[in-house]
Amino acid sequence: MTERKLTENETDEILKTLKTRILKNRFNLKNLDWEAVEQKLRSYPDRLWSLEQMDKTGGEPEITDNTKELVFCDCSKESPSGRRSFCYDHEALSARKENKPENSAVNSAEEMGIELLDEKQYRHLQSLDTFDEKTSSWIKTPDEIRKLGGSLFCDRRYNSVFLYHNGAQSYYASRGFRGTVKF
Repeated sequence: MTERKLTENETDEILKTLKTRILKNRFNLKNLDWEAVEQKLRSYPDRLWSLEQMDKTGGEPEITDNTKELVFCDCSKESPSGRRSFCYDHEALSARKENKPENSAVNSAEEMGIELLDEKQYRHLQSLDTFDEKTSSWIKTPDEIRKLGGSLFCDRRYNSVFLYHNGAQSYYASRGFRGTVKF
């Protein structure tokens, strides 16, 4: 497994990127103090590494909640470009006999140290802005659905957020996944 730690230069770069994005405060978060945010981020180097992974794969992480803890989420307008064309999980990936995708959403999220959004988190994100109007995102699928071979994904169409199902082995060029990291 990759060591989940950034170099000093990588740390400075991701903090600079996050500061620029966060100070815009597009979600109107209350009491947002960048110095306190930076101090908290520096105290969790493994999670800061995860934020950098989110950013590198096109997720554009931002703070979406700061009431009890800092919650970062992928806030790219469309599903992160570096995390598309994945089936749902390792079991689905292993079951594919032909045309296997590069990875699965669950595996990739685990490798990055992030959590897939669940339906509630996805709907909260969509209450802040519009996302996935041309793409879709896998979401955390309840065990009872997954045991039957299914998986869930969401998107926004017609000014509404939709929840869908698909076989976990499926993958599409326009379907990726969004993640979250909490501090």
